[in-house]
Amino acid sequence: MDEHNIQDDDKDKEALAGLSSVPPPQRKMHSYSQQLRANSAHKRHHQVRKHSLDDIPKPSDHYYNNEDSSDDDIFARNSNNASGEDYIITHSQRLDQNLSLDSGCPPDDSRNFQPLPEFIGAGGTNGIFKVPMRATVHPRRPPCLELRPHPLRETQVGKFLRNIACTDKQLWAGQECGVRFWRFQDAYQPGLGTKVRRGDEDAAPFQESGNTAPTICLLVDSANRLVWSGHKDGKIRSWKMDHAADEPSPFKEGLSWQAHRGSVLSIVMSSYGDLWSGGEGGVIKIWPWESIEKSLSLRPEEKHMAALLVERSFIDLRSQVTVNGNCSISSSDIKCLVSDRVRAKVWCAQPLSFSLWDARTKELLKVFNIEGQTENRVDMPSSDQGGAVEDEMKVKFVSSSKKEKSGGFLQRSRNAIMGAADAVRRVATRGAGAFAEDNKRTEALVLAADGTIWSGCTNGLLVQWDGSGVRLQDVSHHPCAVQCFCAFGARIYVGYVSGMVQVMDLEGNLVAGWMAHNGPVIKLAAGDGYIFSLATHGGIRGWSISSPGPIDSLLRTDLAEKEPIYSRQDNVRMLVGTWNVGQGRASQEALMSWLGSVVSDVGIVVVGLQEVEMGAGFLAMSAAKETVGLEGSSIGHWWLDTIGKALDENTTFERMGSRQLAGLLVSLWARKSIRTHVGDIDAAAVPCGFGRAIGNKGGVGLRIRVYDRLICFVNCHLAAHLEAVNRRNADFDHIFRNMSFSRSSNLLNNAAAGASAAVQTTRVTNAAGVNTEETKLDLAEADMVVFLGDFNYRLFGISYDEARDFVSQRCFDWLREKDQLRAEMKAGKVFQGMREAIIRFPPTYKFERHRPGLAGYDSGEKKRIPAWCDRVIYRDNRSGPVDECSLECPIVSSILLYEACMDVTESDHKPVRCKFHSTIAHVDRSVRRQAFGEVLQVNKKVKAILDELRYVPETVVSTNNIVLQNQDTSILRITNKCEKDKAIFRIVCEGQSTVKDEEDTAEYHPRGSFGFPRWLEVTPAAGIIKPEQSVEVAVHHEEFHTLEDLVDGIPQNWWCEDTRDKEVVLTVSINGSCSTETKSHQIRVRHCFSAKTVRIDSKSSTSKKSQGGSRKISSSSDAIDDSRN
Repeated sequence: MDEHNIQDDDKDKEALAGLSSVPPPQRKMHSYSQQLRANSAHKRHHQVRKHSLDDIPKPSDHYYNNEDSSDDDIFARNSNNASGEDYIITHSQRLDQNLSLDSGCPPDDSRNFQPLPEFIGAGGTNGIFKVPMRATVHPRRPPCLELRPHPLRETQVGKFLRNIACTDKQLWAGQECGVRFWRFQDAYQPGLGTKVRRGDEDAAPFQESGNTAPTICLLVDSANRLVWSGHKDGKIRSWKMDHAADEPSPFKEGLSWQAHRGSVLSIVMSSYGDLWSGGEGGVIKIWPWESIEKSLSLRPEEKHMAALLVERSFIDLRSQVTVNGNCSISSSDIKCLVSDRVRAKVWCAQPLSFSLWDARTKELLKVFNIEGQTENRVDMPSSDQGGAVEDEMKVKFVSSSKKEKSGGFLQRSRNAIMGAADAVRRVATRGAGAFAEDNKRTEALVLAADGTIWSGCTNGLLVQWDGSGVRLQDVSHHPCAVQCFCAFGARIYVGYVSGMVQVMDLEGNLVAGWMAHNGPVIKLAAGDGYIFSLATHGGIRGWSISSPGPIDSLLRTDLAEKEPIYSRQDNVRMLVGTWNVGQGRASQEALMSWLGSVVSDVGIVVVGLQEVEMGAGFLAMSAAKETVGLEGSSIGHWWLDTIGKALDENTTFERMGSRQLAGLLVSLWARKSIRTHVGDIDAAAVPCGFGRAIGNKGGVGLRIRVYDRLICFVNCHLAAHLEAVNRRNADFDHIFRNMSFSRSSNLLNNAAAGASAAVQTTRVTNAAGVNTEETKLDLAEADMVVFLGDFNYRLFGISYDEARDFVSQRCFDWLREKDQLRAEMKAGKVFQGMREAIIRFPPTYKFERHRPGLAGYDSGEKKRIPAWCDRVIYRDNRSGPVDECSLECPIVSSILLYEACMDVTESDHKPVRCKFHSTIAHVDRSVRRQAFGEVLQVNKKVKAILDELRYVPETVVSTNNIVLQNQDTSILRITNKCEKDKAIFRIVCEGQSTVKDEEDTAEYHPRGSFGFPRWLEVTPAAGIIKPEQSVEVAVHHEEFHTLEDLVDGIPQNWWCEDTRDKEVVLTVSINGSCSTETKSHQIRVRHCFSAKTVRIDSKSSTSKKSQGGSRKISSSSDAIDDSRN
């Protein structure tokens, strides 16, 4: 049905006339096919049929044969092979019943298949067609601690991890149903196996909370041994850090309250211990520590009262900066909040703007955009920009006018399709333009050790800001969107949507980078000497803070030596079927003959159909509506359901996924017995017809993870007609380069198939200047790729009668020399480096419907020359004459069956099936994690490197005691006595106590995250001290109360500061540039209060702060009244 849909097929004859007729060579003996048919009753009429594989000219070194050895499978060059085919006799392993059982399939005793010989295309050693490199331990990234190996996506529904945070002894993770944590001391322990749900069998032992709404953000409060979590239901919850190892799971939450109407998107503790939360619509709320502290002190039975106490104490900052309905900050959702403890400020990042707040006074200091320009904004409701796109998508197909009616149906159909294609291109272009406008949207924010702030954008731009919101510089080291940051010592770690993790110094110079995950890195956290990265699929890996460095090669060498301990192998058989159905329907008998009869020993079934639907209107609408591809058409669903019945779906097989692009449909089923090892299915589509926008030609693909290895199946329908060889080659190249399964690009893939191609092309082009590993195409990165479909390659240099005659006598040897696809593969122009079993079945095109046997070839007026249009071609991990499966070559496949079902007559094409036997090597992640821990404990050189990380520069402080009167300032000097290394310091408040006359032991009560009391200012509270230099820290007393707040010096509002004599303990924590340990100094600061010196400010007065003046907010009671209005 290829030609009559669009163009006239008479071009076939014209093309034939232009091709030289090459007479068949003289042969010395009968062909292999004739030997197979020695008992046939057919009489040979032509001496030219006496040909054989043995006499075909022998090409370059592509001849390999298997020597049968007992244990080791070794390729040996076969010097005795006189055949002229470029093929490999694959490993002649013993295919006993155990292979079937390994794949979870019952043994098939009816057939004892041997691997078929294969033809290998040229050009598979260069560029994008080169087999991806695999190794026991990844050579291009540091060895890592796999705390939680990549789980299959299907096992994580409702349980996906979305955030991580580290305490001193634990790593906490927020998930869609609560929280969980791992103890660092258990990080190298084996997984719990079947004791936990699917997806966590190989993860290190962990404890889990009871079910809650999805957790969006986490905050560690080490001072009170709590972890705070923000949730999708608008609640903030607290969780105790200290759980006994034998404590029953799930554990319960502590204090919780309704904080926002919508989701809590970000939470942070300010320098003064207050909890700040950001939500939808630009809402920012402050929960004073005094109210939280009192609620935490209540008994469990007073839980409701505790929640109510906190809920009523909030300060709504958005309402405070809204005047007459005009707000100073954007109404966009809060992206992230960051506490600047150096200067006691809080940064709030929204997609296109920032707001800077005073952590003590809660004053808005500055609003500025992503370019650093100060804004005096009046926030207005954003206009709907999607209307134009939606209008563009409403393609109306109008019939031709009377004057144009003479063009006929085909011309009108062509006009309709071209109109749809043009609309798709316009939408794609407009979408790309809208994307370009927002490509600097802020995605992440972090405070560096030197006090600067770094923000990351969707275009990969990294922007450095000073503490006042002045843009210092911007750098770009990777073209993909930034997802997260983590600052540790003198380094900044950046996680990208591509899975890349990069390391920068404080000046923004790139130190190192590696592909940490095969999915977006959504969160980074530092703890226990590691930088932990969380990928969107839920995998967690720990990267040593000493990486990259000498420790990497040591770990890599020792882990490689332990490969036999954790390496595993499994066998899987896969059935791949392709059929151009020509817009027809198949009977159950036909499907049973094609598929159902050969699936008894198969674990995975992949079916690709072409020309499921091919009407002009359907093609146009499928190009303009993504739902046709994502949901499938009604006829597509009919085919899936009918094939499912032939495979005994829901009883024996389970449908994993499918994808339709106009007339192309691909679907995959997995046997239930291996279902636990199969998942992570993704779909993609690349149109090739009419300006690369219409799906009458193109490819649809499925990618699936099998035993932790990626296998791609691509169903293609390439350009038709005998002479269109170059177009077919170009179609394959376009599909190979642009098929993208990554979810990041699928987010931009919702307009149409044409938009998909445009976005994917942009993705590849933008990445042209970066590391080769970063820009690997999805198909190029897969461990195994199988192309199936109607490739439309024909026989050349042969007439219709000659072809029919050869076919009738089953002489396929010489016909293969006339195969366009074989010639193009041999020249390295298409399917570079890929393999196909030697064809031993009749050409599958073109037949008259419902006419059985070889007599059914087209005998009409056009007499299309029979051709092997329908093919199955693949590549695995073999890059040369090696067939031994290992972690370096994880998938080794052979073909057991490759044939056409000649008894099926429902289409003008015959269905083709191909059965693979694949041996897959993979890693037992739980065992390797144990081996990783053993290396760290045993290897003396590794231990020496880790010991060096404990080094902390020597420092001294000028005093251990400070006494402050009202408004006093004292200078604390911290000196770095080290000659070479920088010292990183941070000052926190361990707690506050009221000074008593008696000699009683003082009780110090810490605020949230060791925050300072409101009467104390410490500036700077963090920073870097260069070798043999000092830093001066101002310790200042500052009162800030109004007349309503104080009566005889006693606070009337319980969240205001009690200014009686107090004492606090400040801790100066010292780290090196890359230290895992901390040294500290303690300084006692006493405030002696005198009622006569109380300064009473009016509401309009300004405070005398060391970092500049700011307006005083109204009293606390007024602030709460305003927020409720």
